[in-house]
Amino acid sequence: MADLQAICDALIKGDRDTVSDLCRKALDESVPVADILQKGLIAGMSVVGDRFKKNEVYVLEVLIAARAMHAGLDLLEPHLKASGVEPVGTVVLGTVKGDLHDIGKNLVGMMMQGAGLKVVDVGTDAAPEKFAEAAKENGAQVIAMSALLTTTMPQMPEVVKAVKAAGLKVKTMIGGAPVTQSYADEIGADGYAPDAASAADKALELIKA
Repeated sequence: MADLQAICDALIKGDRDTVSDLCRKALDESVPVADILQKGLIAGMSVVGDRFKKNEVYVLEVLIAARAMHAGLDLLEPHLKASGVEPVGTVVLGTVKGDLHDIGKNLVGMMMQGAGLKVVDVGTDAAPEKFAEAAKENGAQVIAMSALLTTTMPQMPEVVKAVKAAGLKVKTMIGGAPVTQSYADEIGADGYAPDAASAADKALELIKA
């Protein structure tokens, strides 16, 4: 029988080849694709996320684990579609207008994918309208935006306004080094996350709310 715990363990170690081999083996043995995803990949990424929050692992280790997760996801993707397994929700992710930083954003995207979310990445230097349009086109429940510069933070309330102007029932959340919970409250955003792992948790919380 395929060992889903072994997939989880290999992902935590960042062993891309083993994750890929074990996922392929599980598929060959007709293990339900939803189980491979939940008990193998998502379970592993959840452990990595928790360790990251506690500063037990660092960005590089998260990136290596995420690369291993993608090796598994690439194999599972066609089977997930065929078996009708839907992501738990859709998040539009981007760095706000005027800000070209993307490492934090990319890390957040990986954590969100690792939590079973579909991520639509609008990239860096994204105008408020771009966030709103992507949310509308993809039926997203959450818009997650990041700013690494205090000078670009004022773009965040503009995104919140653009969402309201478009009449979208989409939750907004913010993050980035200079950003705080009090700033989220001030601009009317629905959530704030201090790090990538917390961002995935917050997005899931907003979707379920």
